[in-house]
Amino acid sequence: MDKLHLDKALTPAGWRDDLTLTIASDGRISAIAQGPAPSGVARLKGATLPGLPNLHSHAFQRGMAGLTEVAGTGDDSFWTWRDWMYRFVGALDPDDVEAIAALAYVEMVEAGYTTVGEFHYLHNDKDGRAYADPAELSRRHVAAAGETGIAITLLPVFYAHAGFGGTPPSEGQRRFITGLDGFARLAEGASVAAKAYARGHFGIAPHSLRAVTEDELTRLIGLFPEGPVHIHVSEQVKEVEDCLAFHGRRPIELLGETVALSERWCLIHATHADAGERAAMAKAGVVVGLCPITEANLGDGLFDGVDFVGQGGRFGIGTDSNVAISALAELAMLEYAQRFGSRRRNALAPRGASTGRTLFDACLAGGGQALGLGPQGISVGAPADLVVLDTGGIAFAARTGDAILDSWVFGPSRDAISEVYVSGRRVVDGGRHVKRPAIEARARKVLERVIGA
Repeated sequence: MDKLHLDKALTPAGWRDDLTLTIASDGRISAIAQGPAPSGVARLKGATLPGLPNLHSHAFQRGMAGLTEVAGTGDDSFWTWRDWMYRFVGALDPDDVEAIAALAYVEMVEAGYTTVGEFHYLHNDKDGRAYADPAELSRRHVAAAGETGIAITLLPVFYAHAGFGGTPPSEGQRRFITGLDGFARLAEGASVAAKAYARGHFGIAPHSLRAVTEDELTRLIGLFPEGPVHIHVSEQVKEVEDCLAFHGRRPIELLGETVALSERWCLIHATHADAGERAAMAKAGVVVGLCPITEANLGDGLFDGVDFVGQGGRFGIGTDSNVAISALAELAMLEYAQRFGSRRRNALAPRGASTGRTLFDACLAGGGQALGLGPQGISVGAPADLVVLDTGGIAFAARTGDAILDSWVFGPSRDAISEVYVSGRRVVDGGRHVKRPAIEARARKVLERVIGA
C-alpha cells in the first residue's frame, strides 16, 4: 500500500487539512486519516482537488486545432468546419491517430482531467473499408490512454447515414460508416480492449439522430442494454429544422419517444433544446454534456443552463474538438456564457454559494455518471485521482476554502496545476506530463507530415 499526505484537500464533506490517503494496489483510496504527515510519506503541498472527468472528446481533432480560423466566402458555421474536418481525417493512419490521441490525453491530464470519454467515430481505413480488426482504431485510443495514464470510457460510435430518414452517407463520411452487424463486431473488440485496461470503461454512442434511424436506435439499445449511452443532439439550428421538417418533432422530443431516457444517457450539447425538452431531460436524470469552448468556436448557440439547472438538471463538461484543452477555461466559459444569456452574475450558483465550487461539484458528479465511473472524489473507495494546485501564486493570496476554486476558475491562475496523480501514480510533475517530450515529438512529426502534405 502507498500513502500520500495532502496539506489541504476538497472532499465530499468539504475542505479538510492534513489528510493521509492509503492507496490500495488497484489505485483506489482504501483509508483516510487526519493528522500530521507521517514520516517518509510524500506530501502534496497546496490544494488538492479530485480529478475531473472530460465527458466528450474527439481526440483526433486536436491535430487540426487552429486550422479552421480563416473566413470563407460565405457564412461560416459548423457545416463549413465539418468539410475541413473531413479532409483532415482522410489523411490519418492508425499510428497517426494514436500519436495525436496521446498528445491530447497528455494535455488533458496537465489540465486537470483524469478521465476522458472518447466519443470515437473514426473506424475505417482511408478508402472506407473496415480494418482486418474492425476495432483497430478503438484499440489505438486505449493504447494512448494507457501510455499517458488517463482513465478512459471508450464510446465507439454507430454512424450510418448523412441525414434524417436514412440519407445515404457522403464520401467524406466513409471512414465513420458502419451497419449494425459491423458495429456489433467493432463494439465487441472495443469492449475487450477497454476492459483489459485497468482504468478502462465501455459504452456506446449513436452519433446523432441525423446518422441513426429510429429503428436502428431501438435495435442498438436492445443490443447494448447496459452502460453509458452518448449522443449528439440539437447542436445546430439546422438540425432542429431538418428534424421538424422530416419528423414533425424536435430532436430531443423525438429521442424521448424512440427510447426510454434514463440516467445512463448523456445528451451532448442539447444547445437548442426548448423548455419542454429541458424539463424532460431533467426529469429523466440524463446528463447534458456541455462543451463551451467548442460550442463557442463553432458558433453553435447557447444552451439555457440557468433554466435547466433550476429544474435540477445534471451536466458535465467536455473538450469535444480539443481546440483548447483546459478544465478551468471550460468551467469559466460555461458560466460566462450563461451570464451573457441571463444578464446576471453567478448565474449557475444557488444564492450564497461559490460559483467555482458549484460548477466543479456538478461536473465531477455529472461526468462520473455519464462515463459510468462509480464513486468520485477524495473518499474511501474512489480512485486516487488527484490534481494539486500550487497555491503559492498571487492568484491565491489570502484565499481559503471555496475561494481557492473561484480564484482558480475565474482568476489569473492558468499555470496553477503542479502535480496530477491517476490511480495514485504521479503523471504530471512541475505542471508537465512525465512523458510529454517523447509524446509531443512523435505527434509533431505526424502533424508536420499530414498538415504539410
